[in-house]
Amino acid sequence: MPSPLTDRARRRFLVGAGATALLVATEGPARAGAALPTPPVTPRVPLLRHQLGRTRDDPYAWLKYVPPQGQRDIATMPSAIRDHLLAENAYAGAVLDRVATAERRFLAALDARAPLGGGAPDVTRGGWTYSVDEAAGAHPRYTRRRTDTGNIELLLDENERAHGQAYYRTTGQQVSPDGRLYAWAEDVGGNDRHRLCVRDLASGAVRVVVDTDAYGYGGLVFSPSSRWLFWIWRDARNRPTRVYRTPVTGGERVLVYEEHDPAIFMAIARTAADGFVAITLSGPDTSEVRLVAAEAEERAPALVRPRAPGRRYTIDEWDGALIALIEDEQAIDGRVARLDRRSFAETKTLVPHRAGTQILQLVPFRRTLAWVERRDTLPRLMLLAPGGTAREVAFAGDAYALTVPGEQDYAAPTCRATIETPAAPPRWVAVDLASARVTTIATQRFAGYDPARFTVRRLYATAPDGDRVPITVLTRRGARADGRSPLLLYGYGAYGVSSEALFDVAPTVLVEQGWTYAIAHVRGGAEKGRRWFLDGRRHHKRNSFTDFIACAQHLAATGHAARDRIVSYGLSAGGLLVGGAMNLAPALWAGVIATVPFVDMLNTMSDADHPLVPLFRPDWGDPLSNAADYDYMLGTSPYENVRPAPYPPLFTTAGLKDDRVGYWEPAKLVAAVRAASTARAPALLLTDLAAGHQGSAGRDSVNHKMARLYAFAQGCVDGSFA
Repeated sequence: MPSPLTDRARRRFLVGAGATALLVATEGPARAGAALPTPPVTPRVPLLRHQLGRTRDDPYAWLKYVPPQGQRDIATMPSAIRDHLLAENAYAGAVLDRVATAERRFLAALDARAPLGGGAPDVTRGGWTYSVDEAAGAHPRYTRRRTDTGNIELLLDENERAHGQAYYRTTGQQVSPDGRLYAWAEDVGGNDRHRLCVRDLASGAVRVVVDTDAYGYGGLVFSPSSRWLFWIWRDARNRPTRVYRTPVTGGERVLVYEEHDPAIFMAIARTAADGFVAITLSGPDTSEVRLVAAEAEERAPALVRPRAPGRRYTIDEWDGALIALIEDEQAIDGRVARLDRRSFAETKTLVPHRAGTQILQLVPFRRTLAWVERRDTLPRLMLLAPGGTAREVAFAGDAYALTVPGEQDYAAPTCRATIETPAAPPRWVAVDLASARVTTIATQRFAGYDPARFTVRRLYATAPDGDRVPITVLTRRGARADGRSPLLLYGYGAYGVSSEALFDVAPTVLVEQGWTYAIAHVRGGAEKGRRWFLDGRRHHKRNSFTDFIACAQHLAATGHAARDRIVSYGLSAGGLLVGGAMNLAPALWAGVIATVPFVDMLNTMSDADHPLVPLFRPDWGDPLSNAADYDYMLGTSPYENVRPAPYPPLFTTAGLKDDRVGYWEPAKLVAAVRAASTARAPALLLTDLAAGHQGSAGRDSVNHKMARLYAFAQGCVDGSFA
């Protein structure tokens, strides 16, 4: 199960390559036409589970291993499980050897698309210009330059920090309000347990102020005075449960807040005008915010509104007051209210609720309140001056993604944003807050890439119940919809996370080699508002599966795909989507790719010790106490619903250290498919022994991973696995 995060980095697929030789397809020639190698035998060990008066057999439960303490390591796994995972990796490597030529071809094309200049534009604040060099190596390099003297200071060189590490990923990079310090969270173990680092920008010295167990995704922030680092601690089950305050110079940590409800998640941030540190405590259907005022950083946080079922809200500040984005039964898609900054009483409605127009994000500036909303499936940027009326900033296109950074200079006269499509790389724009005029300030460029060679379309499939499901389609410009193209269909459809029409080099490389790439915006996401999410949630989850199937069938019916050459692709909760669609219509797919997939839903949601289960019961249900939830999961969980049928080639991946989706979930699905399938198609499990839910963030790792997935897809449509 994924973390409930929706920022741009977490939406992108950054699952890296494995760290051992067993994870690399051999470099020998593909052996298509030869007999497929013999897969490992997964012993069936009957295990009857009794729950709510019901009994089910879980014959592959023995594959699950949770160490009594610490993280999993292949060397200390029980021998039967260790030997099985290594055998699966060796088998996957032998099968993928058949498409090694295609893998090298995709990898060469991906490596050739190296980022050039024109990336994220510099940001000037407080006499400094901040820069990010994406082309500095496999990882970015962060610097700043004095606007008066031109002197350059290093903030963070990820390439130096990553040197010698099998795994490296950072998040939370930020400069202190006084400009003297730079902080970030880094993961060198692959398990999302971060250490927090602070660089003194005068001396260049780096200090590790928290050595382990920090949560980096929205989990650290400087206090308004720059004296403290507020940060979130993860418990032994990897749940973010405490907020601490630590001096920026290091030293004793002070407990600020502790959450005892395992169904609540945490995030911390400074408000826009640096008036408060906001601690946001939220679940899928409830939330509350506690504020630490800038003038009282060492006091206990003050509660704005107590949590209540069905009400979610966030807090920021603007125009001398607090503002709240509120979602409840009367405002399902959100409204914006003004609050008194001391009493927290609501004083005015700034943006009323409009059904079907979901307010996604508030970005306050001193003279203007900006926000992002979604209307008619497309994100829109809106502006409101004090005492004025709302204005829309126009962006053209049938399908595009709009990203507005949340941490912008409150005093700035312009709002920064990026516009992109699956064909057009990110274009950074400055939106004048007074006139709403849009000026392009930079465009990301890639070696040898020309966006004019591609076309993006928005299509709609008709679901079995008559609803219209959006599809974003990427093709070569001038390509004819003649029903001959192989198709890679991606989907997610969970937690209200929309599959945005983002640019990614990898799909363009696939399309250049004759494919069509499409994103199915199925229910369970929020592309058509919160109702779209609710209609693909809990006892409506099957809608996501049938939406996905309808999208594939529509693309074939309209000539955008050959009917026998459609490969599905899902990540994490998207693995539940493609696994469910595979069980419902196994003959529809030429192949199925499921990376770190959530496919053992019933057993995982029956594990009260899982770090995310309490949090996500509103999304999936509680099979430990609710018979209706149990029965619905039993009918939808991919592992529980494998049946005798001609299953297509299946490629699953796992991270050994993953505490969100355990490696045993895809391992169990693969074993079940092998045992039940009436076809000879291979079912693969490839486990990254160094990673967790995400792979290492370096560009080389990402390219190797995508090349392997695309080579597998190519093998599915050209007969390499026959």
